Parts: sequence; structure tokens; C-alpha cells
Amino acid sequence: MFVDRARITIKSGKGGDGSVSFRREPFVPQGGPDGGDGGNGGDVVFLAVGNQKTLLDFRYKRKYEAENGEDGRRKKQYGKRGSNCVIKVPVGTVIIDVETGLVMKDLNKNGDSFIALKGGKGGKGNVHFKSSVRQAPNFAEAGGTARERQVLLELKLLADVGLIGFPNVGKSTLLSVVTGAEPKIGNYHFTTLYPNLGVVQYSDKSFVMADIPGLIEGAHKGAGLGLDFLKHIERTKILIHLVDVSGSEGRDPIEDFEKINHELLSYGKTLLTKPQIVAANKMDMVSQEQYKRFKEYVEEKGYSVYPLSAPLHQGVSELISAAFALLETIPEIEEINDNYFDPDLYGEDPDYRLIHCTKDEDTFVLSGKQLEKIFNSTNFNDIGSLRYLYKYIEQNGAIDRLKEMGLTDGDTVRIIDYEFEYYDE
Repeated sequence: MFVDRARITIKSGKGGDGSVSFRREPFVPQGGPDGGDGGNGGDVVFLAVGNQKTLLDFRYKRKYEAENGEDGRRKKQYGKRGSNCVIKVPVGTVIIDVETGLVMKDLNKNGDSFIALKGGKGGKGNVHFKSSVRQAPNFAEAGGTARERQVLLELKLLADVGLIGFPNVGKSTLLSVVTGAEPKIGNYHFTTLYPNLGVVQYSDKSFVMADIPGLIEGAHKGAGLGLDFLKHIERTKILIHLVDVSGSEGRDPIEDFEKINHELLSYGKTLLTKPQIVAANKMDMVSQEQYKRFKEYVEEKGYSVYPLSAPLHQGVSELISAAFALLETIPEIEEINDNYFDPDLYGEDPDYRLIHCTKDEDTFVLSGKQLEKIFNSTNFNDIGSLRYLYKYIEQNGAIDRLKEMGLTDGDTVRIIDYEFEYYDE
């Protein structure tokens, strides 16, 4: 089964909490704090591998999680870093953020890797909070939270030459003749339900050819399986456009030629600008007058036409020779996408340190990602820890903003699900 699209959920590891610990050895007076830091959470990493051809594995497993970092320990021992979650995908896989629809990364080379989600940072142990006025801090920092998102994996074939054309024009037959591939072939529409690949040997060189399943009119709007097929053409360097010049399906070959090119143009992404060779197939079933009419029309459009009868191996070597000659004139071009996912959206939030002040009826509400992290690290039985929390809120200007909103002594302030009464010192 060829699977070229999958939707999965990924989650990075949570950072380990810092440790609250004090030296207890005998004969060490006033030993002081020795709580170690928590370990960083594991990242979620995508890795492109050449021995994987489809996204079938992702049909059965839909959620991937990295390991959490371990908590810090006494004697300044750091917690162990969480293991990364390495997700192997086929070369040619595009990673798309589901929420925004933007491309996160295009893994088009063997060995390409990409960190899709970073793990939470490990929290600092209480040893970091010692100062001249706070000799025995009885609190530590909580580890950074895990991040989670949904991504769409989309596989686009990497082939040098793509075979395009209406259904049942002989693409699969040509592929089997020139590559030895064994696609399913039959005399009915949509015999090929997924792309087939084969390697064409020519002298001491070779190239990869892909049989792109038959397109139909309206494919760029999703008719048939059009959108699924058209995306695979994006990666090919040149196109061989097969046309049934015999009209055996009851269609006019010139109209077929124009309709397929119209679909390429309508899909966009410069598909129609790719170099294109036209193969007039089923020549054993057509008169010279029919072929001449078609050839003159297509050549006026600026395309080269090669007569072909794939099952009889007539004209095959000339067509492949022309494809090789055209391939050698095309330089390697790095694919550019102007709509890449903003790294800031999956790295640290630029508003991470901001404290948001709002009012819910008679209650003043403070929120913010770093505020929640410090709040979760607070030891409410320790005056030093409470002062640390209040100082952070005050230095961020949140107290002044609340007062501008009408905060006075005795009013209720809520952080997460906890409520406090405010009194000015």
C-alpha cells in the first residue's frame, strides 16, 4: 500500500523540576543548599531516511512523545536529560503545521533532520537562589512545560522524469518497458491508484521515472484524485506527456493535450513551466494523417513530439535518449517556499515573560507562561519563596497596571486557579 499523507500528534518532553535540598553531612556547619537542576525534556526530531518509501507506519501509530527530563537531586546532581523522539520519514516528506497550514520543513535529502518541537528546559535547583540575604532558599524552579502540536506529513515523490497524461494512455506500460517495473496494467480507467517508480538505465547513466496516475479535467479542483496526483509532479525535473493519438477512448488527442496542460497551469506552482516532451502513443493504431495533424499542432506550441508504441517497443529508445539529453541541461535547483512556518512559533514564545492583566467581574486576573512556571515553583510555606514570586510580579509592572485598573486593598487577585487578597505593603 502506498500512503502519501498522514496526520499525527507530536509532544516534546517536560523539563525536570529543580531540587530543594540542603547539605546534611556531619561536621559541616551551615552546609547550605545543594539542590541540583532538572534535566531538559527531549526534543521531537524528524529524520529523512532513504530505505522508507511510504508513510504507512503512521496509519497505525498517531502520537509520538519525547521523554521527560528527570528531576534534580541532592548534592547538586543534575537530572538526566530526556531522550529525543526521533521520527523516521521517507525522503521527500514535507512537514506541515496543521493549525496554520504552513510548511515547517521539507526533508528532500537523505539524512536531513529537523527539530519540530523543543523539550522544556530543566528547572533550577535551590542552590541557584542563594544570596547574601537569602542563605537557605526553600524553593526551586519547576521544569519547563512540554509542547504539543498536530502535524501533517505529506510525501512528494522525488523523480527526475514524470509521466503525465489522461488515464489509459499507456504511462504504466511505458514505465514497465523502460525500467522493468511491474505496475498493475489493465484496460480501464484509474488502473494506477498510486505513483510507481522505476530506474531507467541509459549507457552508464540512469534516472528515476515516475508514473503519475491519470489526470482528468478538473483535477486542480480535486476532481478524481487530481490533487493527490498533481503534488507529485512538483518534484520532477522534466515531464513526458503521453497522449493517445489514436483517440481509442473516444477523445480528441489535441483536446487531451490542452486539457492536461490546463490542469498543470491551474494547479500553479510553475508546473507548466517544467520542460515537457510530448509522446504520441499508440502509433500502431493511427493513420499518418492523424499523427501529422497532432504533431503540427503541438510543435507550433513549442514542444517536441516523439511517435511511440510502447507495447511494441517502437520509438522508446528515441524518447529515452531525448529525455536524457534534456535532463543534462537542467541544473539542480533548490526548492524555495515563501510560506515557511515561523520558527518563533515553535520555539520559545516571544510573549513568554509577559504578565497579562485582566479583570473578571470583581476579580483581578494575572496570567502568563513564565508566571505560571514560577507560581508552580513557589513554596507557600516559605516567606522567601513568596517574596520571590511577588518581586517577579512587581518587576514586570503587573502591580502598577492592576492599580491603574482599580486594584485596592482587600481586592481579590487570581493566578491560575488560586485566589489571594491584595494588601499594599
